[in-house]
Amino acid sequence: MAKVSVGLRGWRFDEEEVFTDDGEWAPLDEMSDDTRNRLLRLGMLLDQPCDACYLEHGEEAKQQANPAAIVYGEPGDEVLLCEHHEADFLYWFREEGGSDRTGEEQFRDLFHEWFAAGNRAPEEYGPDEHVEEAPESLPNLPTPEEAQRRLEDAADYEEKRYDLRVPESDDEGATEDLDMDDLDLDTEYPSG
Repeated sequence: MAKVSVGLRGWRFDEEEVFTDDGEWAPLDEMSDDTRNRLLRLGMLLDQPCDACYLEHGEEAKQQANPAAIVYGEPGDEVLLCEHHEADFLYWFREEGGSDRTGEEQFRDLFHEWFAAGNRAPEEYGPDEHVEEAPESLPNLPTPEEAQRRLEDAADYEEKRYDLRVPESDDEGATEDLDMDDLDLDTEYPSG
C-alpha cells in the first residue's frame, strides 16, 4: 500500500484510502476519522505562512514569510514549515527532544519556543530527500462546508451518539448514571 502526502508534505495517507481508482477523492464517509480530519484540516492550512518565517518576521512583515510546504504534528497543534526551515524542525525533533513531545498539546508551542530562543539546526544538517510525483494533478480538497454536506448526504450517514453512563460491574451489564458530584467542572483548560 503506497503512502502519499497531499497538499503539504509531512502527513502521509494510504493512497487507496484517499483516492479512487480514477484518481478522484474517495467518499469522505468511507475514510477513517483520522484521515478525514487530517484532509479537512489540510484544506485550512494551505496558503498559510511558515511558522518559523512568521516568528522571524512578525505580524508586520507577514508578507515576507514563505508559504508552508510541510506539516508536522497533530491536527490543531501542527507545525507549518517552508523548505528552508524544515531542517531546523527536524533537528529539534530528532536531536533536541522534540520527538518526546509527540502528541502533546504543547508540541507546536515547544518548537516555537526553541526556535524563538535563537536555536537552529547546524549548517550541515540537511532536510530529508523527497520525491514529488505529479503534484499539479491532485483534485482540490473539499471545503469544510462541502465536506460536511457530503457526510450528511451519504446514504449510510449516521449521527454519532456517545453513552456517558458508567457501566456497573454486575453480571447483567446494567449501567448507572454518572454522579455529577464526582465531576471537577472548575478545571481550567488551555485555550488555543
